[in-house]
Amino acid sequence: MARTRYAPDRGLTARMTATMFLLGLVFVAFVAAIIGIGAAYHASSAGIALIAIVLAGGFAIGSLFYSDKIALRTAGAVEVSPNDGDMARKLHGIVDRVCALADMPKPRVAIARTDLPNAFATGRNADKAVLCVTTGLMNKLDDAELEGVIAHEMSHVAHKDVQVMTIASFLAIVAALLIRIAFYGELFGGGRGRGGNNQNAAIVMLALMAVSIVVYAVSFLLIRMLSRYRELAADRSGAFLTGQPSALKSALVKVTGDIGKIPSRDLRTAEPLNAFFFAPAMSLRGGGPSLSSVFSTHPSLERRLAELDKVQRQLNQAG
Repeated sequence: MARTRYAPDRGLTARMTATMFLLGLVFVAFVAAIIGIGAAYHASSAGIALIAIVLAGGFAIGSLFYSDKIALRTAGAVEVSPNDGDMARKLHGIVDRVCALADMPKPRVAIARTDLPNAFATGRNADKAVLCVTTGLMNKLDDAELEGVIAHEMSHVAHKDVQVMTIASFLAIVAALLIRIAFYGELFGGGRGRGGNNQNAAIVMLALMAVSIVVYAVSFLLIRMLSRYRELAADRSGAFLTGQPSALKSALVKVTGDIGKIPSRDLRTAEPLNAFFFAPAMSLRGGGPSLSSVFSTHPSLERRLAELDKVQRQLNQAG
């Protein structure tokens, strides 16, 4: 984590570290399985895996270095200066206060003109970060609530969450590429050949596809778990920074309620940004275990509010 005044959260950090460790174990097991498949059938599965790793590395690096441009273009956002109207001036003022509190560089500031109430921050490091807020969010929240949301988003920058999630997603990208390669079978000769060679190629293709599907499913679930942990960590550290967890709670309730009123067509358009958004472009409902909560990039509203209540109690005790 970069040098900032964001309070560390050892409990959530430990859970995120454990999740990354599990992803590492899955990757090691994946490589071992690929080597084993190649050895068993005298096939070049390791070479195919290497190609997938190189391609996945290229995708990951491109995503890391261009995440800000990709996110802004997807959101239809435009960078603004303090001189671009009252809304831009107000937003820049709040960002200045949060950055002063956190002792970190000010990001570029952008506004997306949409009724969807949300915000996100992205960029490979604090010096290349961009913060985007929608007009829907600024029209809905008061200054204290907006400051809480911005403190949450800047916590993602301070904790290098873009780098963390890019690294975590690498294994899933490799597995997805191998599934596609195995499905088309082009690098196995397209099923061409005679006798045992043809049979071995078919077996290797099916085995590689099966292993890749399992690895993709496991890594997908672990990445979703990691994403939920980072959202809780951003809530807590943002609330500690501003000292106003109640304002962040109020913002969460307002944003969640408003997202539930947005037409489903608009929500589907915004869904590609769910991993970046302050709240996903779907209503956060229900706190109990469910299939949707396992696949979600964000914790339930109830879980987030409960964690902010803990922050409030800690602040009260410290005061």
